[in-house]
Amino acid sequence: MRRLRDAWLYLTVVPAVSLAVLLLAGFALRANVQVERSRQQSVFDATWSVASERVDRLDKMIIAQDNAVAASVDVTQLAALAARWLPTASRETPTVRAVMVVDLGHASSEVRAYVAPTPGPDEESFRRLVIQKLLPLMQLHSPPEEQLRHLHRTVSGRSYLLSYWQRMDGDRPLLVVVWHDISRLVHEVMPQLYRELDKNSRMNVIDARGRVLFGPAIRASGPLVSLPFPTTLYDWRLQVALTSAEGLEEKARRQRLVTLGMVGLAAVVVLAATIALVRAAREERRLAALKGDFVANVSHELKTPLASVRMFGEMLLTGRVANDDKRREYLKIIVGESERLTSLIDNVLDFAKVERGKDAYDFGEGDLLEVARRAVDNLRYRAERQGVILGLEGTHGPCVLDERAIELAAMNLIDNALKYARGTKVIRVAVEPLADGAKLVVSDEGPGIDEDDRARIFDRFVRGREAQAQRTRGSGIGLALVKHIAESHGGPVRLTTRTTPPTGSTFEVRLPARPPRWRPPRA
Repeated sequence: MRRLRDAWLYLTVVPAVSLAVLLLAGFALRANVQVERSRQQSVFDATWSVASERVDRLDKMIIAQDNAVAASVDVTQLAALAARWLPTASRETPTVRAVMVVDLGHASSEVRAYVAPTPGPDEESFRRLVIQKLLPLMQLHSPPEEQLRHLHRTVSGRSYLLSYWQRMDGDRPLLVVVWHDISRLVHEVMPQLYRELDKNSRMNVIDARGRVLFGPAIRASGPLVSLPFPTTLYDWRLQVALTSAEGLEEKARRQRLVTLGMVGLAAVVVLAATIALVRAAREERRLAALKGDFVANVSHELKTPLASVRMFGEMLLTGRVANDDKRREYLKIIVGESERLTSLIDNVLDFAKVERGKDAYDFGEGDLLEVARRAVDNLRYRAERQGVILGLEGTHGPCVLDERAIELAAMNLIDNALKYARGTKVIRVAVEPLADGAKLVVSDEGPGIDEDDRARIFDRFVRGREAQAQRTRGSGIGLALVKHIAESHGGPVRLTTRTTPPTGSTFEVRLPARPPRWRPPRA
């Protein structure tokens, strides 16, 4: 009955309410759109004209300073650069922070000259930044062209504006680089250029991510023109909205709200509530069933190894052991089952922390191969009992990771291969270096994973149909925990599987060299 009721809600009520909302909104908005279209076009044209004039004004001011620097640079007399430029620098080029001349003919792009009005501690880092990161981004031509160009880039969270042109010193190509002070442009130049706009319009400058760098936030209630700076700060945009347009738009918005408010709000609330209730009920029933299976599976997983530990412990305690070889065998079984219990309890505890939204990771420098070796050693005895060869290969790969978490992820992957990869004779564990980190690979020769199960195999409480059919013990949280550990380290976990000979599954956990949430310790 519940399924029939859900189907009736989805197939009749929800589409009917959606259609009613669309029809009412469409008829109400159509009249307003026709009336406002011509007015909005005229307002938009006026705003566009204002914005174009303002971006050109800042571009021309920066280019004028570049030309003033160019007049002071004589590549044949670089020793006189400071004497020619610095006396007028504060007046003619107030936003220029430094001028640098780079020898492009030199193998390591040698800096031939560097002049700054106020030398600072970051000069050397800026030189390295230009040579190593910014120089490859510049449009350089051979033979050199003296055309003025600009480079606007954000590096390590800091924005840089460089003006540059090429010149020849005899037979050696040189590059003149002018470093503009972005902070001074934002806090001193822009308020002077755009202060009069506050009377009749609103204006601000935003970066590529939409963050406001200068000016107030603009509520997009009317025609808003957003133009990039043509040649200089081309990664930034100038936004302009006329205040008169905002007033007209506010009036029109109130009219639309009066027309559509009551009907639209009621319809949207009914539609949203209907969909939310149906989805919440279905999701609650699904999670309740999965959690019930999870509790039953975990209870069974705990009961079986505890029974083995108790049985062999009692045999050792009562002295019913034939010889020392049997005693050692029973002790190995007890140790193996204890490790299995520890792994399961660690899984449940870490999964509980994930469910509560707590971070349980302690990043530090370690060796991924050593972590994988510990995981393999913990499960080697169990693999031998099942007649499976558990091999480890790879090279030492120092990286930043949570050793306990990665060891737990590796043990989960190996444990899954031992439990579900029926018929496998070899389980291969490998650590392979990557250009920006390393990866842990666990592969088997089992029957593979059905295509229908692959999409949800990393979801919590989900177990494949083959595992359920075989009644293989498991909690359904191992792969979900592996995925969370991998993503917390900044890397994905990938599954490749083959269901046709040669069959098998391969899980890859990729770890970047530096996790996104790791910060190096202070010296």
